[in-house]
Order: sequence, then structure tokens, then C-alpha cells
Amino acid sequence: DSSPQETTGMKKNAVLVDGVVLNGPIIDSGSGEKIVEEVFRILMNEVVHKATDVTEKVCEWKDPEQLKKLLDVNIKDIGEPHQKLLQHCQNAIKYSVKTSHPRFFNQLYGGMDHYSLAARFITEALNPSVYTYEVSPVFILTEEAVLLKMMGFLGWKEGDGIFSPGGSVSNMYAVNLARYKYCPGIKEHGLSSVPRLVMFASEECHYSMKKAAAFLGIGTHNVYFVKADDQGKMIPEDLEKQVQKAKEEGAVPFLVVATSGTTVLGAFDPLDDIADICEKHKLWFHVDASWGGSALLSRKYRKLLHGISRADSVAWNPHKMLMAGIQCCALLVRDNTVSLILIRNAIFSP
Repeated sequence: DSSPQETTGMKKNAVLVDGVVLNGPIIDSGSGEKIVEEVFRILMNEVVHKATDVTEKVCEWKDPEQLKKLLDVNIKDIGEPHQKLLQHCQNAIKYSVKTSHPRFFNQLYGGMDHYSLAARFITEALNPSVYTYEVSPVFILTEEAVLLKMMGFLGWKEGDGIFSPGGSVSNMYAVNLARYKYCPGIKEHGLSSVPRLVMFASEECHYSMKKAAAFLGIGTHNVYFVKADDQGKMIPEDLEKQVQKAKEEGAVPFLVVATSGTTVLGAFDPLDDIADICEKHKLWFHVDASWGGSALLSRKYRKLLHGISRADSVAWNPHKMLMAGIQCCALLVRDNTVSLILIRNAIFSP
């Protein structure tokens, strides 16, 4: 129970039930504003300035047991004083990997973009949920504009899309869309109503292909992996053989996943040749361009994705080479005459 001293900072119209505040924070707004201002100064000094300085460390590395003691991560039964909270913030930054450091190299990161960071400050402060215009009018319109621009880079005049929590989720949405198009009754009747479905991906593809097959009940054994050449690119001739093999087994091929920017070798599959095979066999053509999609903005390297305009769906993560904040991942669908219905029916609606 709260003592009189503990409740002195409580807002005047607080609603208490058994000592629990139901309609807002216990602390007064002055204390809250003070810590926001001080933490912001720490962020500017330790992250924006020092963490991008080549003379500073990428990470103050500690082994797990050492770090547990230094951070004191155990949740307390009572609150922490102001200065202790600030110290926690400083320690969290000090012992974290500085992903914007000039000497931090990883395929998921492109460094710090100050404008993106400023935008994230705004979205975090507003805490929007972008699901209806009534709740999030500004960001609904912004989302539509960004998706439309991305579709333009794909070479599509129209289409639809949605942002997801990660490239793996975008790929899983695409698998679900492809399956729903071929088997719309699966939503109501389940897996017992459909034949054995088979999907195809390069042996160099992202692990999310197998994960999607497992989550959606397709089965990992029904992901047929197509051979790749010595550069890591899918071999179209082997894709044709695999499709024929699946048909001879009595299975139903429904989806081909090409990769634009593989995880290990950074390979770009030959999209035009794969699209030809998909059109021949009437298969959904999905391109996992989570990493390599941003090459579309390059005059020099956009040729690596030649043929992506023929895809039925594309996964593209601006949080990688475009330096947007994590997570910023889009699933884009070409045919807007059916895509919105497919997305809503296959993914969202009850």
C-alpha cells in the first residue's frame, strides 16, 4: 500500500483501487519531463556523437555473468531513484553494440541516419498504432505514400502492401497469400481440405522459407530446394525439373520464392528466367528482396533485380541498406484488384 509520502507526487485526480493507480502514472509530470530531458542529453552525447566516432569502441564487451552484475537487471519490488535510473540508461548504452559505429560491419545495418532517428523520436513519443485512420491519420497517409513509392521502384503502376515486424513475417505473409489464392477454402476448412502443396526456393534462400512452411502447416519436407550455381544464384533449369518432379509425385506446386540478396553470398537470382517458369506453370512468384531490394535505388546496381516487376509479391526491408530504423519491413503485392482482398482474408479477417 502507498504511504502518504509515496503518494505526494500522485496526480490529483488519480483513481486508486486497493492502492493501485488505474488512470495514470504515480509520479508527477515534472519528474517525468526531467528524466526525458536528461536521457535525451545522454542519447545525444553517448549515441549520436560518441557512438559514431571511429576513435571510440564498437562495444565495451563483457561476458554474460560479468554483464549481469554490472547492469543489475533483476526487477525490483520498489522503484529506483532518479539518479539510479539515469545510471541504468548510461550502462545500457555503454555495454551495447554501437550499430552506427564506422567499424561495425553487418549486412543488416547501414549506419545512422539522423533524419530517420529524429522521425523515430516522434513516433515513439506519439506511440501510434497504424491500423485505422481515426487512431493514426498522419501515419496512415504516410504509410500509403511510402508503399506507393516503393511499388514505383518495383516498376508497378498499382498494387498494395503492408508493413510487417520483419522480413521473415513478410515472407510468411507471401506464402499464406499464395496458398490462399490457390486454396481459398483452407481458411474455413483447414489443411484437411487441400492437397499436398509444394513450394520452391533456392538452396541459398533465407531460413524463413522453411519456418513459414512449418508455421503454416505446409511442412518443411514440402519446400523443394533448387540448386544454385557457384555464385549462389538459383539455376532455372533445376527449378523446372523440381516443378515437374512435384507434379509427377501427385503434389500441387503453388509458389516459387526467388532471392534478391542472399544472406551468405549476397547473390541475386535470375528473376526474368524464374518468372517465365512461374507463368508457364501458373505459380505465384514471390521475391525475397528483404536485403537486396534497396539496390533498386541505384542506377548502377538496379539491373541485379531486372524482372522484379513480374513478381506477384515482394518482401523489402528499408531498415537495411536504406538505413531506416529497425523494424521497417514491407510486403508489396502487385495486383491490387485482388491483393487487398487476399491480404485481409488470408491474414487478418476473422
